[in-house]
Amino acid sequence: MPQKDRPWLFRTYAGHSTAEKSNALYRSNLARGQTGLSVAFDLPTQTGYDSDHVLSRGEVGKVGVPVGHLGDMRALFADIPLERMNTSMTINATAPWLLSLYIAVAEEQGADVAALQGTVQNDLVKEYLSRGTYVLPPAPSMRLIADVAEYCYSEVPKWNPMNVCSYHLQEAGATPEQELAFALATATSVLDELRDRVPAEDFARQVGRISFFVNAGIRFVTEMCKMRAFVDLWDEICRDRYGVEDEKYRRFRYGVQVNSLGLTEQQPENNVYRILLEMLAVTLSKTARARAVQLPAWNEALGLPRPWDQQWSLRMQQVLAYETDLLEYGDLFDGSPVVAAKVEELKDGARAELDVIDEMGGAVAAIEYMKGRLVESNAERLGRVERGETTVVGVNAWTEGEPSPLVGEDGGIMTVDPAVEQDQIDRLTAWRAERDAVAVAAALDDLGRAAREGRNIMPPSIAAAKAGVTTGEWAGVMRQVHGEYRGPTGVSSSPSNRTEGLEELRAAVDAVSDRLGRRLTFLMGKPGLDGHSNGAEQIAVRARDCGMAIRYEGIRLTPEAIVAAAQDGAAHVVGLSILSGSHLPLVAELMERMRAAGLDRIPVIVGGIIPEEDTRRLKDMGVAAIYTPKDFELNRIMGDIVQLATPEDVAAE
Repeated sequence: MPQKDRPWLFRTYAGHSTAEKSNALYRSNLARGQTGLSVAFDLPTQTGYDSDHVLSRGEVGKVGVPVGHLGDMRALFADIPLERMNTSMTINATAPWLLSLYIAVAEEQGADVAALQGTVQNDLVKEYLSRGTYVLPPAPSMRLIADVAEYCYSEVPKWNPMNVCSYHLQEAGATPEQELAFALATATSVLDELRDRVPAEDFARQVGRISFFVNAGIRFVTEMCKMRAFVDLWDEICRDRYGVEDEKYRRFRYGVQVNSLGLTEQQPENNVYRILLEMLAVTLSKTARARAVQLPAWNEALGLPRPWDQQWSLRMQQVLAYETDLLEYGDLFDGSPVVAAKVEELKDGARAELDVIDEMGGAVAAIEYMKGRLVESNAERLGRVERGETTVVGVNAWTEGEPSPLVGEDGGIMTVDPAVEQDQIDRLTAWRAERDAVAVAAALDDLGRAAREGRNIMPPSIAAAKAGVTTGEWAGVMRQVHGEYRGPTGVSSSPSNRTEGLEELRAAVDAVSDRLGRRLTFLMGKPGLDGHSNGAEQIAVRARDCGMAIRYEGIRLTPEAIVAAAQDGAAHVVGLSILSGSHLPLVAELMERMRAAGLDRIPVIVGGIIPEEDTRRLKDMGVAAIYTPKDFELNRIMGDIVQLATPEDVAAE
């Protein structure tokens, strides 16, 4: 009988509510056969705010676990021996800080820090392009990435200090060629930054610690070929650009979360098949098999998965790894002319994009270019779905069906108790009161000096963690030293020449604009900390293409700022995009501020992952229209905006 390969790491991306509840979930998942942890942090933690900050309102514990200080990290991993665990932390802007807290807890457990295994994502370039949890400008962000890698090289040698993440690039619309090129360009930018940080004789080993985190979509043949292309291109870059001779240091090591963008709110049970097919893309080819796999749950287009939903996704991995004979054979696709041709086609396309980025000076210099390309590609992808050129079962084809029995009385999802936020704030307040204020001040002072002097930020960050510094305080020092940053939106406000299929809408916009006495003005707002801006960008782009005057300033705005923008820009319709589950408190505050400013006559529309019960509550607040992922026809939404902006039979403005 053939010798079986070892299975990949089984992970579930998880975390919610509180550190204690997330810890219980982790221990439960490990007991069910999960072999590694993948920690989801809430948006305040990801963006460097404490739970009581004004921007944290409504966001605490929603899309992940809040970790505000060493006590939270201690509770998160209680009774989980970190020396024997492989932990992935999806954290970027605050990666040095969260890794410092993790190391501090490991030391408390008596672990050998040099034996710790895991990954911090620590990829800021893709945050500017697609996910939006950046804090600092690109240059200091790259320095912090290198600080983590340099520290891990000597102190935590088994840790992956940087996980180049192409996952969110695909979610933002990247073609396979763009996903390959943009991710590889990010990796080379990081390695260029690291080149002078370690002895030349050890640089190859440092190259070998860079890992990747990718996406696998529904076109699983193309996705499998993309992974083989990744393997070839990375080997080529490591050998030719960096002179790495040892093959093991040129190995393309990656984890994967299969595509969440393609999960549908309509007929959600179909998502189980989508997830399975997408998993095959990263497991069937031994040459390009993932080292770790985490699968979304079938109901993530509806809201937060329950423990049973996550268990179902874990069982899918276990059945493939342990019941089938997949791991008993070599690569199934070696020698296939079809696969070889597709891989070469993808590599050629990626090399062409890489050449463009290199000519611009690398990934950091090309951020605005890459962002624009992603917005364009996503617009083309959505257009194909709208026109029916891309079939999505249950969405634009075979839409009639039986109600899903999986969506029961609880809506098929788990909801976070709103009281969690105040509980977390109370614990944070108690933590601040009980710590040694003198030690905290000294630690923050040393942290600031290290940042200003260009010293490696990790040792003073670990000292700050042990002293009781909070997440917001750590990030506050970084902001004070390096400043803040607003990334490009990829959305031009210039008049568009994309008019095909929009003639009727453009005529309607012109007619309403005539009645209004000026161009119909649409304000697109992203309140709160949710950085997933793909939907907001596409609404803004389509509104522009329809002839509206648009205003879209990007992510992370307070309701107060959005109301001020509506007033200053004399908006006729305000649109809000909120995907983090914080829509109720954020919309309530915005509507209250709109009324106080005398702007309650301006219609407000809201888009997001919004349960039916919340839809009724938003309507009661005065929201004019609500859109969820099932509302993929952007032209219909544009028609609604035109209708909402149409004045009644009174004098035009």
